[in-house]
Parts: sequence; C-alpha cells; structure tokens
Amino acid sequence: VGRFHRHDDGTVHSHDHDPEGHQHEHGDHSGYASGSQRIEVLESIFAENDSRAAINRHAFETNGIRALNLMSSPGSGKTTVLAATLDALAAELSLGVIEGDIATDLDAAKLDGRGAQISLLNTSNGFGGECHLDAPMVNRALQGLELAALDLVIIENVGNLVCPAEFDVGEHAKAMVYSITEGEDKPLKYPVMFRSVDVVLLNKIDLAPHLDVDIATYVDHVRQVNPTADILPISARTGDGMTTWFNWLRRFCSPNDAVAPDLLIRETADQ
Repeated sequence: VGRFHRHDDGTVHSHDHDPEGHQHEHGDHSGYASGSQRIEVLESIFAENDSRAAINRHAFETNGIRALNLMSSPGSGKTTVLAATLDALAAELSLGVIEGDIATDLDAAKLDGRGAQISLLNTSNGFGGECHLDAPMVNRALQGLELAALDLVIIENVGNLVCPAEFDVGEHAKAMVYSITEGEDKPLKYPVMFRSVDVVLLNKIDLAPHLDVDIATYVDHVRQVNPTADILPISARTGDGMTTWFNWLRRFCSPNDAVAPDLLIRETADQ
C-alpha cells in the first residue's frame, strides 16, 4: 500500500509524521437472529463496543487529545473537507487521522503529506466489509499513531448515513458532512446520524444556484430532528464558510479556554 504500513491485524499507518465524554442510545443494527436471542446478541455487541470505547477515550484524555468522529454518506465531500482542514490547521495543531474505508488507501493517499499522522483502517472482511468503524477497530488503529505528540484526532468513518452513528468509538464529539446534492429530505428520512451529531457541515453550497434548492429548507429539516447542533453551510471546493468550521475545531480543542465570541458563528437559515 505504498506510503502506508500495514499491520498484521489489518490496520495501516503512514510514516509521514510531519509537522468530554458522552453517551448516546444505540439504534437497531439489523442482521441478527430474531426475538430474545437477537436482543442478547445486540446487547453483547454494544456492551463490548462501549467498554472498548471507554478505553479509547481514556487513551485520548491521558494524552491530552480531543477526538472527533467525522461521518457522512459516501460522496458528501467528507475527505475533501478533511484535506482542507489539515491544510488550514496543521501549522497550529498536531493532528492525527484515522481513515476508515471498506477498501483501498485512496482517501488516505489524498490526506498524505498534509502534516498529519495517518492510520488507515480497511474494514473489508470477505463479506462486503463493515459499514462503520467500531471501538475495537479504532483501538487497533491507535497503535499507528504517536498519541503523546497529538492535539486532535479526527476519525473519518466509513461512508454510510446510518450505521456509523450507532457505535461510540471513544470520541468527544460527532460531526457530519451533509451535501445539498443528497436532497433536503435526508434528515427526516434518515434521522439517526443527524440526531446524534454536535455539528452538521452543510457542504457543496456553491451548487445551490444550479440545483434550484433552498438552503433554509435543509437547515429547517436538520433542526426538526436536532434542535441544538451547530449547522455550518460550507463549500469545501470554494472555501466558503470553511473558516467558521476551522474556528469550531479550535474551540473544540480548547473547551476550557475563553474564546472570543466571533470565533464561532452559529449559522442560521437566513445566512
């Protein structure tokens, strides 16, 4: 895999090392036997996952790291957002990325050389691949990062609009990239992820004039399922709104520090 080193357990990391906990409810993760047996299996899976998530969170906090779980559908622009984020913040924060994909190192390669440590996780398992990262996977990926040197770890989850939101991986906050090309109805039809996140990056707003859509409607639909999340309209391609996102991350990395009021602008439907 070129610049990335693969471990025996399937994790991969690059050698280019340039320069508050939370709880959530688990939804229905289908695919198991029906009735009481299915419930017992699910409870066992989530209990084991949450136990490992607590270990991950302890590792982050012991090393003074803030961890962010970045989620989205495939094709939302998540990796493009992350690449721009590394370019903007690598000079002031020591960054680590856990890059989750079912197969290939394509996204990890896009992030390589941008000043972050990168640990790649491929979830392919012979049966199509896991549709999300879980806490044990992230725990293995941490072996590929020099934690003592990091300020922020961004976990780019597998592209999927539902499953990643159901698994705590030890993060301190969840973010999602929601592209306007996905349609304004997605928060209402697939509310699980929207309901779970702390911030929604409403991406590809530069396409709005060409798609004849109303950004305010997207914002309203997110608000219906999550009244408290920050909603940041952005274009990762043009850079519109990205400074607000970078400032959100700066505040996230310094939760106990006084922050100037203009560092974070809560976007509203009329902006």
